[in-house]
Amino acid sequence: MQLVTAIIKPHMLDQVKDALKGVGIQGLTVSEVKGFGRQGGHTETYRGTEYSIDFVPKIKVEILIDADLADKVVDTITSAAQSGKIGDGKIWVTDVGRAVRIRTGEEGIDAI
Repeated sequence: MQLVTAIIKPHMLDQVKDALKGVGIQGLTVSEVKGFGRQGGHTETYRGTEYSIDFVPKIKVEILIDADLADKVVDTITSAAQSGKIGDGKIWVTDVGRAVRIRTGEEGIDAI
């Protein structure tokens, strides 16, 4: 099993969700997060005053899947979330040693 974690722009969430449903992903977890990468934040003007925004709002999408599907999921997220502009995000894949469905006690792939 693997955990695919993606940090994407908030307005790309619906596109990513729909694309993942299209390839058969049945569940995912979404969190609102803040951070910065190479862009280092940005500035905004409000009522004539300029403010520095150090942490940019992003969405973190997490998907626990069978290892065989990891490349397909990464490719799907990449194509759905890519705008070609700075701040599109990152994706990483982590090995998961054990997963348990709390309700039934099922483990491994059955827990997904």
